[in-house]
Amino acid sequence: MKKLALHWQIIIGMAAGILFGILAVRFGFGEFVKDWIAPFGKIFINLLKLIAIPLIVASLIKGISDLKDISKLSAMGGRTIGIYLMTTIVAVTIGLLLVNIVKPGNLLDEQTRTELLGDYKEDAAKRQQAAANQKETGPLQALVDMVPSNIIKASGENQMLQVIFFVVFFGIGLILIPPEKAAPVKDFFDGLNDVILKMIDLIMLAAPYGVFALLAALIVNSPSVGLFKALIGYSATVLAGLGVMIFVIYPLLVKTFTGRSYGFFFKGISPAQLLAFSTSSSAATLPVTMERVEEHLGVESEVTSFVCPIGATINMDGTSLYQAVAAVFIAQAMGIDLTFGDQLTIVMTATLASIGSAAVPGAGMVMLVIVLAAIGVPEEGLALIFAVDRILDMCRTSVNVTGDATVAMLVAKSIGKLGDPKVKDWDDHYAKS
Repeated sequence: MKKLALHWQIIIGMAAGILFGILAVRFGFGEFVKDWIAPFGKIFINLLKLIAIPLIVASLIKGISDLKDISKLSAMGGRTIGIYLMTTIVAVTIGLLLVNIVKPGNLLDEQTRTELLGDYKEDAAKRQQAAANQKETGPLQALVDMVPSNIIKASGENQMLQVIFFVVFFGIGLILIPPEKAAPVKDFFDGLNDVILKMIDLIMLAAPYGVFALLAALIVNSPSVGLFKALIGYSATVLAGLGVMIFVIYPLLVKTFTGRSYGFFFKGISPAQLLAFSTSSSAATLPVTMERVEEHLGVESEVTSFVCPIGATINMDGTSLYQAVAAVFIAQAMGIDLTFGDQLTIVMTATLASIGSAAVPGAGMVMLVIVLAAIGVPEEGLALIFAVDRILDMCRTSVNVTGDATVAMLVAKSIGKLGDPKVKDWDDHYAKS
């Protein structure tokens, strides 16, 4: 019997997890799920995070050293950042258009608004404090934070941007020394990269079980259904915007600029999308994203190893779209009229804030405080959206990961590094793991 493709296995795991979680809530064995099922989901995420830093180090050094020319690195970096900024602005604009058309904030009645503000007041206060601490820093603090004083400490604290800075710096040094001296170092990292990719293959064998545990735990820990119903309009607006990005904008860019079909694109990236949905973390999904982009979408390793780690750090299209919708929704719910200038401010602030968002679950909520402050909307309004934020976080992470893959293909095509996929049959590939 032919083995099911990876994306179908993950979908079955997700569906089974949701069903198991619903049954646990219905028949009262939610504590069993928390104690005996949820830990396996955490283990799965930890395994992905375990290899994220080694993968970035090995693959990025390999990719940079393969360029053999700093001018090529500069050209690739400029195109990567430029396209990421372009897609982020498009995402924010789509979010603003939809939220102004639907006006979901007008659907909240006073009783529901008061209930939500009361239930999530403590969570909102924590995010406000985190954002306040960030706003107290100077204008160049982001530049200071990018340069690590201790690479070991930066790795231990998962400071991705600092790790990437060091690795790029290391790779440039490797290019500049004589080839005969660089060869042993390059061979080491080439071998390390192959080992890490094989580890990803092994971890992905457990993906269906990992997402089962994650989704079952999510259902058990979800807030009441009544609160979800009050926010259907807001959620539908966010999901519509995310759907436009993931099913229209990205595949259209791929089709237009690379000639690859919709089916080819989604077949190649779907396991990473599903994993991003389950984990809500671009960083945790990064190893799988890189493997799918290189092995299944045909992007050469020197591009994948540069574009995807950068994307997991600065490309947050789904997050920026959500911030735009959430900011206007909160303003509408509180009866605050936003001017055209306010909405332009949202475009600018959400774009910059999304770049600063950490690639971990819930980080976008902290950055939303900055967006709200920029347009004069009370930060307490965060409490209005906490009930559904976890589900929406899962969806916007899938968009972020899809954006990373799209930009990798566009950059690769622009510099002649997009070829045929190395792996055309998932069964053959993973059966050898």
